[in-house]
Amino acid sequence: MSASASASEADYPGRRLGRPAEGPGSVARTNRRLAAIGIDFALCAIIYYAFFFGSDWASLAIFAGEQIVLVTLLGGGVGHLLLGLRVVRLDGRWAGWWRPTVRTLLLCLLIPAAIWDRDQRGLHDVFAGTVLIRR
Repeated sequence: MSASASASEADYPGRRLGRPAEGPGSVARTNRRLAAIGIDFALCAIIYYAFFFGSDWASLAIFAGEQIVLVTLLGGGVGHLLLGLRVVRLDGRWAGWWRPTVRTLLLCLLIPAAIWDRDQRGLHDVFAGTVLIRR
């Protein structure tokens, strides 16, 4: 592979995956991703405090449940949906039920989400075979 071919692959996140540079179907950028997870964390914290759950792990369990159920059924958590994002398989199809489960369990570990590849996919997405795109 020539240097120019390597450079063209790195033009924008998602090019290697056959995704457009911008608009619907393009890989979600950092600001939207962070805002979406912030919305989801805040929502889960509100639920946690509203119902006075006693366990320190309850908030994380609420977050995991929200992500697994909503990503499986709707293609994204509340934050994803509000910001026009969607979790799909690499071929653009519905993620199914096991991919969101694997993705969420890894996301709860936080480290996989903090390590990205050049397509801005966290390790949780890489291992689950998913990509977060714009709708």
